[in-house]
Amino acid sequence: MSKKRRQYNAAFKFKVALEAAKGNNTLSELAQQYQLHPNQISKWKRRLLDDGEELFNRHSQSERLREQEAEQAELYEQIGRLKMELEWLKKKSAHIN
Repeated sequence: MSKKRRQYNAAFKFKVALEAAKGNNTLSELAQQYQLHPNQISKWKRRLLDDGEELFNRHSQSERLREQEAEQAELYEQIGRLKMELEWLKKKSAHIN
């Protein structure tokens, strides 16, 4: 029987990665303390350091998501209007022929 994989929330990953980035403890000590593999801690640390600038970016991910949703809603609205116009034109052309 296989073992179920453990899943960690973002807050826990951030906490461990931040401690690894501080460098107060070695990866081995952190791995033992949090019962993780040192490679996993290294990956989280690398991701924190690589993507950390996104935290302070003017257009954060949530803002971009809201902008995309607003644009998507506008496009769906436009599609609905065009469908209505098409149906109206089909009815009009059917009456003329």
